[in-house]
Amino acid sequence: MIPSNAHHAGIDRRDFLLEGAGTALSVPLTALPDKSHGKIGAADVRAVDTAVSAIYGHDHDHGSAALRHDAAAALRTAYQWLQVGSYSDRTGKQLRSAIGYLSIAAGWLSYDSGQVADARSLYGEALAAARISDDHGLEGHAFGCLSLVARANGQPREAITAAQAAQHSVRTYGSARMLSLFAMREAGGWALLGDSGMADRAVVLAHSLYAKGPADADPDWLEFYTPAELAGLEALARADLAQHSRAAAGAEQAVLLHGGQFTRNRALYQADVAIQYSIKEQPELESAVAAAGQLLTYFPDVRSERLVAQLSKAASALARHASVPLVADWLAECRTVIREG
Repeated sequence: MIPSNAHHAGIDRRDFLLEGAGTALSVPLTALPDKSHGKIGAADVRAVDTAVSAIYGHDHDHGSAALRHDAAAALRTAYQWLQVGSYSDRTGKQLRSAIGYLSIAAGWLSYDSGQVADARSLYGEALAAARISDDHGLEGHAFGCLSLVARANGQPREAITAAQAAQHSVRTYGSARMLSLFAMREAGGWALLGDSGMADRAVVLAHSLYAKGPADADPDWLEFYTPAELAGLEALARADLAQHSRAAAGAEQAVLLHGGQFTRNRALYQADVAIQYSIKEQPELESAVAAAGQLLTYFPDVRSERLVAQLSKAASALARHASVPLVADWLAECRTVIREG
């Protein structure tokens, strides 16, 4: 068990990081009242769950920047309930699990905002909560997120190990879709390592598991893992394997299949289309600029450091062809969007 003073120090650190720049569009979550010396019941656990849903609901369409302050406040209050509130053993176990999921949601905001180290810390706290509350679904979710962070940090073996641990945690959970996601996370690790054979095996497994269809055991947070996301995650693996044509086609499929949903993810894959068409051995500049032009339409409504980073990558990739007029025009427009943003 983490000492209470260490926990408070961690919360203060998270507050600082989560309450950073970009709270101008703050979207209030369902308020978690100060009940630090009161009775905590099932309704309070549901309130934490509702806060998690509110975070994901807004983040899918607008990115993370507007939510850091609210997530920090909700997490701080929930930890206060856990530490000094009054509750039964059953409620305490449920509350700890709910806080674990809230830690993952806050960690996701950190990850999307470029605070990868903080995201890793929050995912680690969620993993500890899962172990204490014996919540295998939460444990798998936390390991899957740690795999994502390891890949972002350029640590392919850690990404693979965490993804395999996630699959082991939920092997009897009853959600083929969740297993599929973690298999795709493993594929991303193998791709970053440069092992195309193992990456292909994991991709095939992910598609096979996904084809089993939805199940009652599928958790609510898995709603983002649509056929579009399946295609997009494979595209990212193809990109790491330098299979640029397949990566571009997969990212295009992801954008198309997303339709009007999950705006931030759609924008990220739009950037991938532009990048992959730009860096192919035989660049397809018209397709790259068309995708890059669509990418600019997401600003400033979507506020995500990852998306800004992807825009920068697209600009760098296209800048190699700045002598081409349509590329030069897009680069000028991009500079305007960045300046006004």
